[in-house]
Amino acid sequence: MTDFERNLSKTLGLPIAILLLLGMAAATPYQSSVDQLVDRLDEALGGRENWEKTRYIRFTFAERRTHHWDKYTGRHRFEGKTRDGDSYLVLSNLNTKQGTAYRNGEMLEGEEKEQLLKNAYSAWINDTYWLLMPYKLRDPGVNLSYDGEEEIDGQVYDKLLLSFEGVGLTPGDRYWAYLNRETGLMDRWAYILQRQDPEGPATHWIWSDWKQYGGIQLASGRKSPDGERSLPLDDIAVFQELPDTVFTSAEPVSK
Repeated sequence: MTDFERNLSKTLGLPIAILLLLGMAAATPYQSSVDQLVDRLDEALGGRENWEKTRYIRFTFAERRTHHWDKYTGRHRFEGKTRDGDSYLVLSNLNTKQGTAYRNGEMLEGEEKEQLLKNAYSAWINDTYWLLMPYKLRDPGVNLSYDGEEEIDGQVYDKLLLSFEGVGLTPGDRYWAYLNRETGLMDRWAYILQRQDPEGPATHWIWSDWKQYGGIQLASGRKSPDGERSLPLDDIAVFQELPDTVFTSAEPVSK
């Protein structure tokens, strides 16, 4: 025990152990642990049980490409158009990375097929993170830490820092989840990608238009804080049943 601690104990008439505990409590953030913050987020999203029950998710990323994903089996339908106007379709399993690929209705083989399969997997990794990141905070390989609070436009946020260990295509990325202290939802995120200067500045996006799909909450709006950039997520739907042909047939899917 230091002289300072002895004098403080005598002055307040409290044992030093209690003083130290009081000091630790004063330094504790709004939520006492990362787990409590994530638990509250899970509850706001609809509950972990409803997320586990969710089987099929469909959405269109940035008005360019559409995903149908069977969360139980890894089946994946990926389709859209290139900048040159060519249509493409990939029917694959994300777990095995095997499947079939089409361009302008023609089945591909060899290197062209493998490239489209690779593109589909990379797009799924990227695009589902833009839609589902709040559900993935406890994924294997994700390191979470509390990074303080921040007030923005009168709203207080608790910030969680995400770093990655041996997972994903860009494990050097860092993300910050901004959890709304009133609602528990993630209203914003920020990131510094592994290809960027690790000292920042981070890129920020506002998440908006939270709605219930099936038993879970998803947000469709993405815009920069200055409002100059947006990245829409459209055609969002959650299904408990879909016909197998969605994942096996090159015929168009009816909505």
